[in-house]
Amino acid sequence: MSNATARVGIIGCGNIAPVYVRTLQQLGWIEVAQFADGVNSRAEEFAALYGGRAVSVDEMLADPSVDAVVNLTPAHAHAAVTRLVVQAGKAVFSEKPLGIDFDEGRSLVDLAAEKGVLIGCAPDTFLGTGLQAARAAIDKGLIGEPLAANAFMLGFGPEWWHPNPEIFYGAGAGPLFDMGPYYLTALTTLLGPAASIAAAARVGIADRVVHSKGRVGDRIAATAPTHVASLIEFTSGAIATLVTSFDVKATRYRNIEIYGSEATLSVPDPNTFGGPLRMRSIIADDWRDLPLATPNIPQQRGIGLADMLSAMRHGRPHRASATLALHVLELMTGALLSAETGSRYRCTTTMTASAPMRYSLPANMFD
Repeated sequence: MSNATARVGIIGCGNIAPVYVRTLQQLGWIEVAQFADGVNSRAEEFAALYGGRAVSVDEMLADPSVDAVVNLTPAHAHAAVTRLVVQAGKAVFSEKPLGIDFDEGRSLVDLAAEKGVLIGCAPDTFLGTGLQAARAAIDKGLIGEPLAANAFMLGFGPEWWHPNPEIFYGAGAGPLFDMGPYYLTALTTLLGPAASIAAAARVGIADRVVHSKGRVGDRIAATAPTHVASLIEFTSGAIATLVTSFDVKATRYRNIEIYGSEATLSVPDPNTFGGPLRMRSIIADDWRDLPLATPNIPQQRGIGLADMLSAMRHGRPHRASATLALHVLELMTGALLSAETGSRYRCTTTMTASAPMRYSLPANMFD
């Protein structure tokens, strides 16, 4: 890949797509050149609004000038669309999760290796200043040995705000598959690979009433578990609790806390890129804020794709990698399998923490 402007195409012109487009255009060295969607008028609207062309998926995949494709389709279509892109010999960055079936995800990673192309996958929030500072604090030994963690994503469901909340309650959805990738990516980035997971799950509120604009009063039947409680053992020996729920009307729990032998780290919301990041030891009078770096890149969704494009130019591993995404997918599918069978699931994949972000580089550069 040359140092010329990188050209990308986006498949899926839905709710999250504008954030990606704005981030990539802000970087300056990436052109969002093409848009495709199952409803062609949506692609045409995006092309009119942001520039570029509305094309079919086949046209995009056949165009040699497109360096990478962004897969922003609904979660149940992620694996199938990613497979099409990989088979076409192009790099692809997918919204989370990598897929909804572990074997399907593993075959994708194998196919990409066979084809010699890269797969990247959201979330890329762990590249933000907040979680990068949390990792630096742990790497420096500020909390001693990480022993345990608690992580909670407790909410009342996307039917209160999303225009199409049905997609969050069917197969391969629910709070674990929707929000779990943020928390599991953060936990594995901070604590390393997981060895096993055990879980219990249920459909707490099956009949959901929609409150989002234009849909008020519609009803949704939830079939995916709406409350999942997991216990994760890491290869380091650390133990973490993760609870994801769409059944909670109010809570006082923090997002993530890491408990070290010397201090506790209060980690930022992993669905965001910034802080606050706080630490407290047993001898401290109160929590203290830890400083965050001044970023040289936008703190928005899409920087994982940009990091992948830069990695392709410089011949290094990209950070939001398929290996990481596959490990996260295995943990989620393993949790549901554990809940179904009543037995602990032991992981067959692993991951290695990526290189820390280099915020001292020139603006909008990753290398």
